[in-house]
Amino acid sequence: MKQQQKVSVCCCLGLLVVALAAALKEKEKEQVLWSKSWLDLADKDAADSASSALPAQTQTQPPLNLMVPLTLINSAASKGAVCLDGTLPGYHLHPGYGSGANSWLIQLEGGGWCNSIRNCVYRKTTRRGSSKFMEKQLPFTGILSNKAEENPDFFNWNRVKLRYCDGASFSGDSQNEAAQLHFRGQRIWLAAMEELMSKGMQIADQALLSGCSAGGLASILHCDEFQDLFPETTRVKCLSDAGMFLDAIDVSGGHTLKNLFAGVVSLQEVQKNLPKTCIDHLDPTSCFFPQNLVANVKTPMFLLNAAYDAWQVQASLAPQSADPRGLWSACKSNHALCNSSQIQFFQDFRNQMLNAVRDFSTSTKNGLFINSCFAHCQSERQDTWFADDSPVLGNRAIALSVGDWYFDRLPVKAIDCAYPCDNTCHNLMFK
Repeated sequence: MKQQQKVSVCCCLGLLVVALAAALKEKEKEQVLWSKSWLDLADKDAADSASSALPAQTQTQPPLNLMVPLTLINSAASKGAVCLDGTLPGYHLHPGYGSGANSWLIQLEGGGWCNSIRNCVYRKTTRRGSSKFMEKQLPFTGILSNKAEENPDFFNWNRVKLRYCDGASFSGDSQNEAAQLHFRGQRIWLAAMEELMSKGMQIADQALLSGCSAGGLASILHCDEFQDLFPETTRVKCLSDAGMFLDAIDVSGGHTLKNLFAGVVSLQEVQKNLPKTCIDHLDPTSCFFPQNLVANVKTPMFLLNAAYDAWQVQASLAPQSADPRGLWSACKSNHALCNSSQIQFFQDFRNQMLNAVRDFSTSTKNGLFINSCFAHCQSERQDTWFADDSPVLGNRAIALSVGDWYFDRLPVKAIDCAYPCDNTCHNLMFK
């Protein structure tokens, strides 16, 4: 009898061990999924000091209707226009039709930066540094959607997503032979534009260059170059979504983002391609910050930004490196948990954002949509771009505001009141 009891206990213990092992394995899988989700919002390899916070609301989305295949730019290799690992760059193109057949929308992909040999070498093993790891097809949503009810002004345009694999907002021009790194962002930009012009963009009567995050910075850097591709008769404008990165002091009194940008500019020799209007009176790192660029962009531009940009909060204002004791952890994970002094810190950041766009906003040709949300990249997500419960300012959703500005239907200079007045925000939550 005792022997049977022993066997029974052993079996139970064995089953318990198996169950625990399975649970741990599931937990590890869950953590990996969260890590991948966070890479999408603020690439873990963007900076050595980037926050490791993970968004709690991100879930695997079901396949969307329109999946657009990847096209590699075969002519790029002869121009040295290659990804960090030397592979060909690529893009996704969905052709326009009807009234949009001769209109072109170019969306520059974002995804952080690499500022050291070590994290550029790591980046080579991801889709942000090699076309070997890029998705073979991508869903087109938000500003790229092909449905009028989801994207009323641009749904039937030629819509292009240019993949990001250089780590310097399409602006570097250098290499490191020892580490086998190719810093060729500017060449990728030029090769892609040449390819798209040959696909019909040269006869465009309307064109919009857009981008999100690091791609939003790239759309500012390349805006005037983009306009120069077309005759004066073509309506050409630019949209920067979540690209207003500020040279702001972090919670420790340091300059996390400035240090990151200094590494990017130096390593990839970005200064060769920065606007002369800035380089003539400021150092190259300062000229990688949009606040020192936007007022001098000649082409009409629209700035779409959250006043409390979620990426900047996580990775540049309160990164782990600036908050080693974790005093900001709860506040960063959910802004509702911030104390009054932390909220004041964010209000000061918002004021810096508004000061940075003051001169820009005085031009009648420019547009603004700055909402008081804890968000990032609002043009690519359908729920924030155009849906029943999308964020609004002046009762106008982001999609309608951008369309009003692009087609000169209405001037758009929409600046939200300070947090917490806006109940239409889709705030990102982290865990």
